[in-house]
Amino acid sequence: MTDSPSRVARTVLATESAALARLGDELPDSFDAVVARLLQVQGRVIVSGMGKSGHVANKIAATFASTGTPAQGVHPGEASHGDLGMITPSDAVILISNSGETRELADMIAHCARFSIPLVAMTKGADSTLSRAADFVLLMPDAPEACAIGMAPTTSTTMAMALGDALAVAMMQSRGFDRSSFAAFHPGGTLGAQLLHVSAVMHRGEELPLVQEDTPMSECLLVMSQKGFGVAALVDEGERLMGIITDGDLRRNMEGLMDRRAGQVATRGPLVTAPDTLLIEALGIMNTTKRTVLLVTDGDRLVGLLHIHDALRAGVA
Repeated sequence: MTDSPSRVARTVLATESAALARLGDELPDSFDAVVARLLQVQGRVIVSGMGKSGHVANKIAATFASTGTPAQGVHPGEASHGDLGMITPSDAVILISNSGETRELADMIAHCARFSIPLVAMTKGADSTLSRAADFVLLMPDAPEACAIGMAPTTSTTMAMALGDALAVAMMQSRGFDRSSFAAFHPGGTLGAQLLHVSAVMHRGEELPLVQEDTPMSECLLVMSQKGFGVAALVDEGERLMGIITDGDLRRNMEGLMDRRAGQVATRGPLVTAPDTLLIEALGIMNTTKRTVLLVTDGDRLVGLLHIHDALRAGVA
């Protein structure tokens, strides 16, 4: 009787999970040395493989590149027809081959030997051609493939991808690669938006609705209308923040409003944020306090204004 699709799925996941657990238990002895050597690379980490291993190589290269390690995937077939010129003595090469006998890698292996380019093998073939040629071998367990016939690259590619992730994370930690560094490499999309700082989208300079203590309220209302934020920031001559005037302040002081000065109407000690606050955190503050505007200060000096629409336009929701 044929197994149901869900039963097949559970078998596949259990097989690959067991292989990953084994990989963790049998982490290659050379792992630390590989990380140390790749951290010394002045150029790029070139990652390559044939077939499914090539797709894994491209993913590993992309993960390296997005976490602070310059990297590039190179197709071994294209390398044999001119792209070997992309690989220089300042680079290092990681070649992925389950058996270690993938003949399409031969030209890249020879190129590394010719120009003394550090070569890392990711394979389960301990005595393979690739392992013998490599400077470092990341030996993977000889775990069974998860497919019914035991031949389709499944478990082996999963282990290779996980080992590549382990390298990338170990290297980013060694480099001190943090959230702000990550944001620099991910400016687009929701992820990039969540890692933006307030300073990236805040209004500043001539855009700010500034008034001073003795500004007549008639002029203050004009500033609030012209700048379009619904507030005015009360500052002294050195642009130190003294207070804020909101629609609520106007309503509370409606009687005799036009006979007053900005300093008589403003609310002192307004809620503020810093330029290096994450945009997602600033949006959380505005949502929690039911505000549409946050003034941005550096110490006691007003340096910007963040409107809730700025956060939403940036993709933070």
